[in-house]
Amino acid sequence: MSDVPVAAVILAAGASRRLRRPKQLVEYEGETLLARAIRLAREAGFSPVVVVLGAEREAIRAGAALGDAVVVENEAWQEGIASSMRAGLRAIAEREPGAAGALMMPCDQPRLSADHLRRLLSAFRAEDGEAIVASVYAGARGVPALFPAAMFPRLNLLAGDVGARRLLMNSKWPVVEVAFEGGEVDIDAPEDLDELG
Repeated sequence: MSDVPVAAVILAAGASRRLRRPKQLVEYEGETLLARAIRLAREAGFSPVVVVLGAEREAIRAGAALGDAVVVENEAWQEGIASSMRAGLRAIAEREPGAAGALMMPCDQPRLSADHLRRLLSAFRAEDGEAIVASVYAGARGVPALFPAAMFPRLNLLAGDVGARRLLMNSKWPVVEVAFEGGEVDIDAPEDLDELG
């Protein structure tokens, strides 16, 4: 299945209330966190790369280099992250219905690298798309995580602010774990910006 596309969904619809400005536009190493996430997913071999926007979407469209990413506007973003996952999966169904799976990832993990995403994709392909592949950090499974297409209906049943982590912890599917050093570092509050140094 090495030639079957695997999509990426970058969940970037949140309002960044604690940060008090769009985290998607925070600059890190010369690019916004959102542009960086898109670049990493593309470099790692995911296609299509879908970006789900919600809060502050006009400012984000104007301020982040989105390149050839498929941009989806989630009008229901206030319902929580599950609505953004559904929006991303709908875009995949329209653009690449034969995708073998989908990577779910945020845009605010500054320690993320294309190499880590390649390891996730390699592990997924090694399992012939028959397993979930999750990042592991701080003693727990988390995102970025790759889900087989057969799990899309389960992802679509999530509601509210329940993200993919629930399925990572309680899944009947096998889960392959890939270590992600620094995965626990994310940007939620002003003091988190100090971690970018």
